[in-house]
Amino acid sequence: MKVKEIMANLEKKYGHEKEYLQAVHEVLESIEEVYNQHPEFEKNRIVERLVEPDRIFTFRVTWQDDHGEIHVNNGYRVQFNNAIGPYKGGFRFHPSVTLSTLKFLGFEQTFKNALTTLPMGGAKGGSDFDPKGKSNAEVMRFCQAFMTELWRNLGPDTDVPAGDIGVAGREIGYLYGYYKKLARENTGVLTGKGLNWGGSLIRPEATGFGGIYFVEHMLNTKGADLTGKTVAVSGFGNVAWGAALKATELGAKVITISGPDGYILDEAGLDAEKIDYMLELRATANDVVKPYADKFPGSKFVPGKRPWEVKVDVALPCAIQNELNGDDAKTLIKNGVRCVGEISNMGCTPEAITEFIKNKILYAPGKAVNAGGVATSGLEMTQNAMHLNWPAEEVDAKLKQIMQSIHSACVKYGTQRDGYINYVNGANIAGFMKVAQAVLDQGIV
Repeated sequence: MKVKEIMANLEKKYGHEKEYLQAVHEVLESIEEVYNQHPEFEKNRIVERLVEPDRIFTFRVTWQDDHGEIHVNNGYRVQFNNAIGPYKGGFRFHPSVTLSTLKFLGFEQTFKNALTTLPMGGAKGGSDFDPKGKSNAEVMRFCQAFMTELWRNLGPDTDVPAGDIGVAGREIGYLYGYYKKLARENTGVLTGKGLNWGGSLIRPEATGFGGIYFVEHMLNTKGADLTGKTVAVSGFGNVAWGAALKATELGAKVITISGPDGYILDEAGLDAEKIDYMLELRATANDVVKPYADKFPGSKFVPGKRPWEVKVDVALPCAIQNELNGDDAKTLIKNGVRCVGEISNMGCTPEAITEFIKNKILYAPGKAVNAGGVATSGLEMTQNAMHLNWPAEEVDAKLKQIMQSIHSACVKYGTQRDGYINYVNGANIAGFMKVAQAVLDQGIV
């Protein structure tokens, strides 16, 4: 395999899909050496097969608002690869959604799901619909129109979507209710469901919880842990909330959250009341964090900036892709950051990743760090199939075990001769090898 040749061919076909190309390039760079040790992979064109989705559904979503006005949005489902299990990956409803975004997310999801040790393939879907500011009735009508176009391509052993940005409990409820009506079955096809109709305990917190468990393992490799560490978190939704909750529980001091308007610096650290307020803020403040500073005297609102200029021990991107760039990385390193864990998908730019690895900073990518969310979705699928619910302690114990397993795989494949653990290589190689071997075993399909 020659990465340059493959990327040149992809760029000819998909030159405008920047996020997708970035994700593919990162993985191919990591796996090139190992891949070329397996001539059977090259003979069977495994890379060429894995970088292209199995199929993509694109469709028009037409819905009516409360004033009778008709609106048209784009809908997508990218079923990337199902070599190790049914397609699994969330729906994202956000104005920024494009096919490139969903292809990048579906590609990443394939290897992330492989890392969890659970039998799940990779997919992603969504729409450029924005649920913010819409009434419940409008969101319901959109979700029903969206599901009308897609339901035939979903199923408990075919494709099991979940939530993502813009798709929380409300949206999952409307989507699942209409799927159930159309398919005339109650098989738990979407995950992230309500607790009283098939959902799993700790699912809303799982991505953040799993990320913190992974970061704790990273610090343990240096004989350290989160106790007494200062932490910068970006975002303030479910992922940031779960991360702040678990980090605080393990003795860290979380001193930032952020939104599109800027970030909050709270040097006293987030406590239980402040962490609870994060979700209240999300529901009432239209994605801005400034009201936090008004509610909690002593905290400071910094408009128009990201929290990576703050001096911390641990930095946790929890918002969106490419939110931490090369200059941010240099600032964090200068300020003595010890560990960076992506809890958002592809939260760091390639330039930032290069800086962290060059300076031997503990850094791990989203496909490993944030895999706790989809892992717990997989546990929800298992509970649905068995028609039972596990207590929170059992789900949490399984999540901890999965995150430990992912970390061990990253260490196995990512430890360099000098002892530095390159978690990017470790995660990419571990996930790729599992999927590639499954594709090879199943023949030319």
